[in-house]
Amino acid sequence: MILTGAIVSTTAERFATLRDFYAGLFGDHVRTTREGFVSFEWPDLRLTVTLHSAIAGEAVEPQRVMLNFATADIGQAFDVAVTLGARIVRRPVREHWGGLVATVADPDGNYIQFLEF
Repeated sequence: MILTGAIVSTTAERFATLRDFYAGLFGDHVRTTREGFVSFEWPDLRLTVTLHSAIAGEAVEPQRVMLNFATADIGQAFDVAVTLGARIVRRPVREHWGGLVATVADPDGNYIQFLEF
């Protein structure tokens, strides 16, 4: 099996904010947009932001699922995310394996990690 995508669900009231946040990060990867739905695509992966009727408010336990994105410039990715409204969870820090890791929470509170190898 191969992971081919991830879905971030939100409410109708919060959708525009979340859509704009991810479009600000990944706008050059937009594949499809329609009412209550936007998807971003890379060669082997799709990220979708959409509505779900069982969702209410922010993520209660955002540590349960974390989206990881590799980047060549973690400082730039981190700064863009924060400018777009992400909450800082962990500023870029060098790990024991030599790379850098930073964590932010999107406008719904979902965790995103940036990795610079």
